[in-house]
Amino acid sequence: MQRLLISFLSLLISCTAFAQGNVLRGPSIKAHLPKTEVAKVDLVKVDKSKRRMYLVSQGEVIKEYRIALGKSPRGHKQQEGDQRTPEGRYYLDDIMPSSQFYRSMSISYPNLRDKLRAQAEGVDPGGEIKVHGLKDGYDGDPQFIQSFDWTNGCIALTNQEMDEFLSLVRIGTPIEIEW
Repeated sequence: MQRLLISFLSLLISCTAFAQGNVLRGPSIKAHLPKTEVAKVDLVKVDKSKRRMYLVSQGEVIKEYRIALGKSPRGHKQQEGDQRTPEGRYYLDDIMPSSQFYRSMSISYPNLRDKLRAQAEGVDPGGEIKVHGLKDGYDGDPQFIQSFDWTNGCIALTNQEMDEFLSLVRIGTPIEIEW
């Protein structure tokens, strides 16, 4: 009789625990995670000397990327073809629907100051500076290609990082590029 009572109580406890999800499944993992919202990136900072890009939200760096730059990265872009990445404050102004790179977001270079300087020097300031992924068709190691500067003045991320970048950064976000 005592065995029957113990079996019945065990069955009752098991059914109750199962219904609450505490025995077979355990507690929900979500119950232990804090509720978070995606941070609003309000500034992108690029340190050319360190080959780093920082996504900033309310003064706090929330993400850091290793980047590749133009083949002649030191100094401000002066003219078309100099393979330099511009320096200064610009804006991320458009997501490019197609290009020769995996996804891209354009930078508002040249700005008025760049155009006036180039005009005074009698040169073309260049343009089409972007944050982009790897070149279409590249099938090598993304970490290898990011270990040296290979663009014509753009800022390059891996394709996976570019997907993340586009999910966090909105059109109109300022970008500050410095050495």
